[in-house]
Amino acid sequence: MNFDLIVIGSGPGGYVAAIRASQLGMKVGVIEREHVGGICLNWGCIPTKALLKSASVFEYINHAADYGITTGTATADFPKVIQRSRDVAGGMSKGIHFLFKKNKITLIDGHATLNKNKSVDVKDAAGKVTNYTANNIIIATGGRAKELPNLKIDGNKIIDYKKAMSLESQPKRLVVVGAGAIGVEFAYFYNSIGTEVTVVEFMEQGLLPREDADISKELSKIFTKKGIKVLANTGVEKVDTSGNECKVFVKSRKDGKEETITCDVVLSAAGVTPNTENIGLEALGIKTDRGMILVDQYYKTNVDGIYAIGDVIPTPALAHVASAEGILCVEKIAGIHVEPIDYNNIPSCTYCSPEVSSVGYTEKSAKEAGYDIKVGKFPFSASGKASAAGAKEGFVKVIFDAKYGEFLGAHLIGMNVTEMIAEVVVARNLETTGHQIIKSIHPHPTMNEAIMEAAAAAYGEVIHM
Repeated sequence: MNFDLIVIGSGPGGYVAAIRASQLGMKVGVIEREHVGGICLNWGCIPTKALLKSASVFEYINHAADYGITTGTATADFPKVIQRSRDVAGGMSKGIHFLFKKNKITLIDGHATLNKNKSVDVKDAAGKVTNYTANNIIIATGGRAKELPNLKIDGNKIIDYKKAMSLESQPKRLVVVGAGAIGVEFAYFYNSIGTEVTVVEFMEQGLLPREDADISKELSKIFTKKGIKVLANTGVEKVDTSGNECKVFVKSRKDGKEETITCDVVLSAAGVTPNTENIGLEALGIKTDRGMILVDQYYKTNVDGIYAIGDVIPTPALAHVASAEGILCVEKIAGIHVEPIDYNNIPSCTYCSPEVSSVGYTEKSAKEAGYDIKVGKFPFSASGKASAAGAKEGFVKVIFDAKYGEFLGAHLIGMNVTEMIAEVVVARNLETTGHQIIKSIHPHPTMNEAIMEAAAAAYGEVIHM
């Protein structure tokens, strides 16, 4: 079969690109070797949020008395929590099947290998190989858990995020290696349902090391209060899995102090590595760097007619980034005028409790970029809505250019802040200034008021603090 566009991979980059291409009148085929919807829908974004919702409900029940509600003793039924997560993922995957059918997209099951002359060989489960051709091909094969040399994932005692959300039984003790979004979310989930959790992070900043330093510090304080042990600036030397338990040998990078942690399971959450092996890149001479496919600002590789988006290219490994790249790439192919993505205006969200969200410059990076800055912070302890909700932890921090009022960045930690960050993304996209944020009337009482109040704090005009 010949297509206008073949997309290899059906994750949030691939399926979105395919649907947009179909809307633009293209005949589209999507090749998928595992689960329609990719990691995000099946093993990442969606099912993890289902787990976190169960944890949140459990915490609410356990603190019902704080709200004047009397309940009995609550227990977490771990297998049912896991099953609910899997059911949610299954429903979302079926939704993508529906969208493919609605948009007349051909779904091809199997492993894809690129050939010359814009063709793709697809080997199905039975070993049969079928050749397909297309005017253009988009590689959207996504990524998988990164495996550290001294932390080999065996799927039993040393696990990745897939296994962490499908364990048969709840571990009593868990060590999480890596304190990025994946590690922090699982640390919160397991701690909230009664697992003893230790987080080990190689970077000095500790939890969420890519976030603003004030955010990391606040989250570390809150996690410690929850009973989560956080070891920052610490490396894992080795893990002994020979006995019934795991022995994790760690070493402080600051003072060389060594420690042995005993646990049932070790979760390797050290990041993501691209799925670029064995898909024919070498045969076509497609340029890569450390496994990442190199592309231009419109996602074209060095080979005519071949494009790449999402976790296989050196841009943020986020679902919403892959989707945006897919849409832009397809529209460029269709001849529509498009502007390159501004990667400094990509929101980042972490769904632990409290949530974390951010966009733009951190305070440190803004100073390093040469800006003279104004910084405003507003604590949720001063927010009427947060107080009423019993969620006074956290704050909003905003950063402006002192000279022109440019909105350089925002960093939020607190209840539902992942729902708030889009205001800042849109504001920055429209080149909104600090004073325009202050003068934009925000509804009361809302959590969003904190963005306005933080902006006012930056200019010495804050009212409620």
